[in-house]
Amino acid sequence: TDGISSLRWSPTSNLLVAGSWDNQIRCWDVQMNGTVVPKAAQGHDAPILACAWSQDGARVFSGGCDKQAKCWDLGSNQMVQVGAHDAPVRHMYWLQEMNCLVTGSWDKTIKYWDCRAPQPVCTVQLSERVYCMDATYPLLTVGTADRRLHVFNLQQPQKVFRDMESPLKYQSRCIANFPDKSGFCLGSVEGRVAVQHVEPANSGKNFAFKCHRENSSLDIWAVNWIAFHPKFG
Repeated sequence: TDGISSLRWSPTSNLLVAGSWDNQIRCWDVQMNGTVVPKAAQGHDAPILACAWSQDGARVFSGGCDKQAKCWDLGSNQMVQVGAHDAPVRHMYWLQEMNCLVTGSWDKTIKYWDCRAPQPVCTVQLSERVYCMDATYPLLTVGTADRRLHVFNLQQPQKVFRDMESPLKYQSRCIANFPDKSGFCLGSVEGRVAVQHVEPANSGKNFAFKCHRENSSLDIWAVNWIAFHPKFG
């Protein structure tokens, strides 16, 4: 009944979950013929901004403006709180290799959660609010409100591996790691995408391009999402 803020496909089936500004996270079964069958729904106390699947497809994580991270067990249809921030939770990813959930918030931190414990395993203070984030082990990339980019090697999750200024002039909107984890694409509100490599030795391959513009660039739209094909990149 309100805007959709986050969409995620199950890694093991044709289930799709969506978090929304109406405080609900909903799950649908998308049939091969395109028919969509509603399966279940759960709620937060405020708009939902992020959701993520566990690798086995059994659990869905969600977070939002109630400052909570929750885990929804689809088998039992039960939802429990597994984390919290001091401001809305903007992004989250399940890290199977570390058996933990990572969350990024407008409280200027990212936190790593063992879902069996009430306190975070690790908290990292950032320069500003988290506006965009992507995680593909061992690469975690975070874009903040001050146009900084914080790159983490998740083998040392408590330490920023590389800190750089955004190559784009305006607010960061989305970020997507390369399938080979050597870099990332960054989208901004100005209808532009930057292609960046993590290692300085590959900086010569970095570039940016304009997109989502019409009428000789008089009409410009934000780049709200970037995704790579899982097989073809």
